[in-house]
Amino acid sequence: MFGRWLGSRAKSGTAQKSALAGFPVPHNAGMLSCRVLDPVSEPVQQADFVVTDSGGRKVVSGETDPFGNVVATVPPGDYRLGVTAEGFTPFHGPVAVAQGDHASLGDVSLQVAQPPQLPDPGDWEIEPAHTQIGFTARHIGMARIHGRFNTFAGAVRIGDRMEDSAMHVVIDASSIDTNVKMRDDHLRSGDFLDIERYPTLEFYSDRFVHRGGTRWGVIGALTLHGVSRTVTLDTHYLGLGNGLEGETRAACRATTELHREDFTLTWQTMVARGIAVVGPSIKIEMDIQIIPKADQG
Repeated sequence: MFGRWLGSRAKSGTAQKSALAGFPVPHNAGMLSCRVLDPVSEPVQQADFVVTDSGGRKVVSGETDPFGNVVATVPPGDYRLGVTAEGFTPFHGPVAVAQGDHASLGDVSLQVAQPPQLPDPGDWEIEPAHTQIGFTARHIGMARIHGRFNTFAGAVRIGDRMEDSAMHVVIDASSIDTNVKMRDDHLRSGDFLDIERYPTLEFYSDRFVHRGGTRWGVIGALTLHGVSRTVTLDTHYLGLGNGLEGETRAACRATTELHREDFTLTWQTMVARGIAVVGPSIKIEMDIQIIPKADQG
């Protein structure tokens, strides 16, 4: 709507001034805009956009509004606008912005993307050298601590229907690594993971739910600190590829959020009134590659 309104008003000679007047544009800047549409001319909501300069550096980024609009103020210069949305092929286009001016790309139509090929049915295994299981936790209400588990193994059985697949992952709790030995030793202790009593974390799922496009929900039981809870891995399937030796690989990214108290990880110390040393939730982020199991034909 915004893009077409600007286009239809351009002939009046005052549209540009009116458009700029409606936004807080600094005197030494300009504005760029477009409207993102799908193949049947419906607006694409929450599409990701990024504006980069001539050197490829990000200048501004965000999401389209409910009407598919992209609106940004930038210093004068030559830019490149990139737009990506789930299930569509990306758009990239140049745009030149002059000081005090409005540069409109009009309507940008995204085309439906061909979904990536799914892995063949059969037994696959997680390839540790190209897989990372990481986590992020809030520290003293401010900074974030990043860590990972260095030792793990996993298997995936791909069903004839992807929805009938199953996954089992075992993680060595002692392999936790935040790059600070004193902190890692504390995390291994009875205050947190208590690795003497609970040496592993395990995740098992036999529910793969297609959420559209390349998005899947992998729903299963996570056993941590002796407690099992149902969790959902929000998974983005990245497709198939070939390794350096020609082997077939499938890749995905997955995230979830855990609440420590759900797994009786209740150790807590306050550094000030209401400010905890460790936050109540932990974000899990995984980059996973799987390869066909070696003993398959």
